[in-house]
Amino acid sequence: MQNDLEKILFHEQTILSRLDVLAQEITAEYRDKELTVIAVLNGSIIFAADLLRRIPLALKLDCVSVASYHGGTASTGQVTFDQISVPDVSGRHVLIVDDILDSGRTLFAIQEKLFAEARPLSAKVCVLLRKIKERAKPAEADFVGFDIADEFVVGYGLDYQENYRNLPLIGVLRAELVTNSGR
Repeated sequence: MQNDLEKILFHEQTILSRLDVLAQEITAEYRDKELTVIAVLNGSIIFAADLLRRIPLALKLDCVSVASYHGGTASTGQVTFDQISVPDVSGRHVLIVDDILDSGRTLFAIQEKLFAEARPLSAKVCVLLRKIKERAKPAEADFVGFDIADEFVVGYGLDYQENYRNLPLIGVLRAELVTNSGR
């Protein structure tokens, strides 16, 4: 699978070292607060698992299954929620954990739905990767692992057509393997 990469952006040890720092920041922010972490499936599962093991706080964990790419490399503009209701986070602080902030559509839709239906005390966002680009929706991350260029990346949970999630690193997929441009 690594032969399918144009270049490696972050090796596993670099990612894990950055997670140590993120965990310290999150722990400081949520000490003595009722915290629920909501992992966005499927892309954030590896990131969330590694991150949460580094946070020494009592917390609740839930997941939302949301899709906006639908197998391609660019957001379709439609964000689809796979479950009927959002997690019960009324009166709690929420940390949404996602793999990548790209167009902003997914995180914007999750936050909008959470505040409309579940009424948390607060909702912040933690992403492994944030693309430096203009966003289609006004979404921002409060905790960021790495800023990257607008390239199509895979590994460490990020996929292309459900492949490459299990790579222990993050790399740029070779352009000839991608059927349409830009994420």
